[in-house]
Amino acid sequence: MRNVLVICRKELNSYFASPIAYGLMAFFAAIAGYFFYVATAIFVARGMESQMMGRSFPMDVNEWVIRPVLMNVSVIGLFLIPMITMRLFAEEKRSGTIELLATSPVRDVEIIIGKWLAAVILYASILAISALDIAVLFLYGEPDLKPILVGFLGLLLQGAGLLAIGTFLSTLTKNQIIAGTATFAVCLLLWVFDWITAYETSTWAKVMSYMSVVTHFESFAKGVMDSKDAIYFITVAFFGLFLTARSLESLRWRA
Repeated sequence: MRNVLVICRKELNSYFASPIAYGLMAFFAAIAGYFFYVATAIFVARGMESQMMGRSFPMDVNEWVIRPVLMNVSVIGLFLIPMITMRLFAEEKRSGTIELLATSPVRDVEIIIGKWLAAVILYASILAISALDIAVLFLYGEPDLKPILVGFLGLLLQGAGLLAIGTFLSTLTKNQIIAGTATFAVCLLLWVFDWITAYETSTWAKVMSYMSVVTHFESFAKGVMDSKDAIYFITVAFFGLFLTARSLESLRWRA
């Protein structure tokens, strides 16, 4: 466990010692802030229209503001995750330190979990920015807190799974651009798999739809925590880390 924390701390230092972390946070703050502003503006406009027409209009801030914001934040993650993971092992290969890492007395699983954990912590730090936006709603309204917490848990689980996939893809090349592009392509595919059910109802289409991250995140965005959705994201994370371990093992043998 000590080696995991050392590697995790080293990776976090490398993120924050460069413009990477601050650039990602600035990018996320601008885009997520815009989505939050638009959702809030629509909510206020619909409420005022309802009052002017003198009719009752049940306005649920969780449904009108928080749920759309969480769904949009999950989309932003498709762009953030490749930028977070593309350097994890690709940079080690480019600089030539991967051989030292592969022949070190540190176990492969400790290296992998340490690097992946650092990526998850950075991603969680970025998500915290959107939590500041949503916190503003509590100053002027009474949104339900529990669905918000469930939604952010879903974002974190989704991110953890996709970050594990990105970690594996980073071991396959020493070019960070290629690693980032491949990670984005896989994340995008996992996002759009559920589109198949719009025109196909066969068994294979249902399987593809089940593999989509959207299918499993929607319940979290609604504030509903379903164990099968949590298990799906945990399984994706485990599968990504397992592939990373096999890839790193092959590097160790070659080293």
